[in-house]
Amino acid sequence: MKIGSKEFDFSRVYIMGILNLTEDSFYPPSRVKIEDVERKALGMINEGVDIIDVGAESTRPGSDPVDPQEEARRIDLAVRAIRRISDIPISVDTYRSETAIVGLKAGANMVNDISGLKFDDRMAEVCANFDVPVVMMHIKGTPKNMQENPFYEDVLKEVYEEFERMIEKAIKAGIKESQIVIDPGIGFGKRLEDNLKLIGHIDTFKKLGKPILIGISRKSMISKIMPMDVSERLEPTIALNTIAAMKGANIIRVHDVFSHVKAMKMVDAIMGV
Repeated sequence: MKIGSKEFDFSRVYIMGILNLTEDSFYPPSRVKIEDVERKALGMINEGVDIIDVGAESTRPGSDPVDPQEEARRIDLAVRAIRRISDIPISVDTYRSETAIVGLKAGANMVNDISGLKFDDRMAEVCANFDVPVVMMHIKGTPKNMQENPFYEDVLKEVYEEFERMIEKAIKAGIKESQIVIDPGIGFGKRLEDNLKLIGHIDTFKKLGKPILIGISRKSMISKIMPMDVSERLEPTIALNTIAAMKGANIIRVHDVFSHVKAMKMVDAIMGV
């Protein structure tokens, strides 16, 4: 898969760094003001990040949508700021096609859609027209209501079947199969037991033949196992991401880039033996 000017052969685990342009994302240190974007991005690049994921709307449980024009404005400024200093692959974290267009025109190379192309009917068409990779995530409900008593009879089967539908929809819209990445959506309409099963059996989704992205970083599922503040969740995050990577995850979306660059080097070494 080509993302921007970089080739990704998925022979190793890739690191996607989170750059939040929001004022209410659940992990305060991840919040970045526009004037600090270049510094933050350069820091991640120096730490070894492979992709920078730029988002301007919090999608934590219970969050409210932001004004679409404000989201697009922030994305435009941030992407342009990063492009001034680097050709690093940039992903736009949005479910709105208009925001995706703004970000891609500003120099982004990828779309990360938490809705799996469901929230905006034009998103699939936009990704196809720009011929960029798209991450399609599984979600039950919306960020506002997704954690209101979610339930699955068989989470692996149901998420797998939803991925099949997503992939079919994407291809029909003109997105190339080689441009599709899937994300099981840890914490997005899932109970603790669902999250654990998805992480522990992520290899189930390898049959779909698509790269797998996973986002576990510092999420509240960790504190349901061992109560702790979000500031204390680095080590559990690394443990979960290590398991996910060894089970077949290809891209790890994280707040803490350098810690995961080092951890995934060890995973790559083991997996390459």
